[in-house]
Amino acid sequence: MDSVRYDGERRGNRVPIALKILIAGGFGAGKTTLVSALSEVRPLQTEEILTDAGTDTDDLSGVETKTTTTVAMDFGRITINDDLQLYLFGTPGQDRFWFLWDELAFGALGAVVLADTRRLADCFPSIDYFEQRGIPFVVGVNCFDDARRFSLEAVRRALDLDPDVPMVLCDARDRQSGKTVLISLVEHVARHRGEPVPTA
Repeated sequence: MDSVRYDGERRGNRVPIALKILIAGGFGAGKTTLVSALSEVRPLQTEEILTDAGTDTDDLSGVETKTTTTVAMDFGRITINDDLQLYLFGTPGQDRFWFLWDELAFGALGAVVLADTRRLADCFPSIDYFEQRGIPFVVGVNCFDDARRFSLEAVRRALDLDPDVPMVLCDARDRQSGKTVLISLVEHVARHRGEPVPTA
């Protein structure tokens, strides 16, 4: 890692603190897209082509144009400053890859659950996972162009979320929209830990 300078003086190598954030949700909810939009480096992706062999296990209702699926994880990185980096881990969305989740979740600061209103029930397993393990999370309602729009309150009722779980409308393709979701998560984690939340 390159050395950094402070006040014009060389202080030697510094290793930034790395915070781990999970990007979860159902099959086709936009996890890979969000990690790609946010990452400052070329994201690591484990996308594979959907084949006829998966016809019995891959339900494409509502996402008929989807041709690939994540089989392990997506990974991206955001540098906040010289001392802090965010590592983004996108989880696989299909049931048969759930054995990977405990490894991915280990040491995570918190999680973003992407909700697709075309297949809203698909994000229940992610919500249950984080609730059972006490991992703070926010729900990002990914606004697909062809999806019917619902109010956040309607989605909250449908997901039976606790009142203190933040919800944000987002576009997983848009970097600024993704940043808004991450800011909501970091603020939620701070409140969850009883730490002060900075105000703009």
